[in-house]
Amino acid sequence: MSKQIIRTDQAPAPVGPYNQAIIASGKMLFASGQIPLDPITGEIVGSGDVSKQTEQVMHNLGSVLKAAGASWQDVVKTTVFLKNMEDFPVMNGVYALYFMEGQAPARATIEVARLPKDVLVEIECIAVVS
Repeated sequence: MSKQIIRTDQAPAPVGPYNQAIIASGKMLFASGQIPLDPITGEIVGSGDVSKQTEQVMHNLGSVLKAAGASWQDVVKTTVFLKNMEDFPVMNGVYALYFMEGQAPARATIEVARLPKDVLVEIECIAVVS
């Protein structure tokens, strides 16, 4: 199996021993979870606002997809981690803006006790690239 590391300065740099994404065997893109960090300042965007945080997370993921030569239409699976499941409708409203109706990827949404830097949302994805 071959693997290609994906890195872009348009999304936050990894803060540990991981990469923004990996393309495995030339087709499958596994994007690490993104949190609402501004890639330039490294600061959290939208403190306490799940809508603004979700927008930044999706922006960051979109930048990783673009760096890999992929787009939202190539995403086949996402996992959403929420600090509070009561934020689901707001997160879902922002998330829905990125996928065409009827062609959204499979998704799991999980409430967690805590996320890095105490953010409200983190999202990871898997995509098929050509």
